[in-house]
Amino acid sequence: MLMDNNDILIRIRYALNLKDGQMLKIFKLGGVTLTEEEVRKMLIKSPDKGIFQDQEAEENLKCNNRTLDAFLNGLIVYKRGQKEGQEPMQPVAIKQNAVNNVVMKKLKIALSLTGEDMLEILALAGVQISKSELSAVLRKEGQKNYKQCGDRYLRNFLKGLTLKPRL
Repeated sequence: MLMDNNDILIRIRYALNLKDGQMLKIFKLGGVTLTEEEVRKMLIKSPDKGIFQDQEAEENLKCNNRTLDAFLNGLIVYKRGQKEGQEPMQPVAIKQNAVNNVVMKKLKIALSLTGEDMLEILALAGVQISKSELSAVLRKEGQKNYKQCGDRYLRNFLKGLTLKPRL
């Protein structure tokens, strides 16, 4: 199953145990002002094609790449604080094929994780990868050893993040 941006937001919220008010604040810190209702609609699972055809499903609000980037930027500021004299980062539209890589990198920054921490979190979800594989995922797109992060890695990383504080 492919993960969309709404699914990523839902999983991050669950893994970090964020409340609605915290989500609003994080979006605002990232440069996007949303209402509580808009955030709630973003946190509704996207209906799978065919399942909700006969039922009245509550309409979800699609989270685009720019909004997801704003949330991740806001999460960095929320967790680590704004650097003195530095302008807030402006959200950019992430390339669709690089969304998972950007999410991994920005979560690493926001949560002050080392490569070892990330490997440990992945191991909690039952995924064993090498340091060089992780390094390739965290590289900037276009660099020599860059590797696209698949949904499986991100899904398991978020799963491991959920398990970590509960041990």
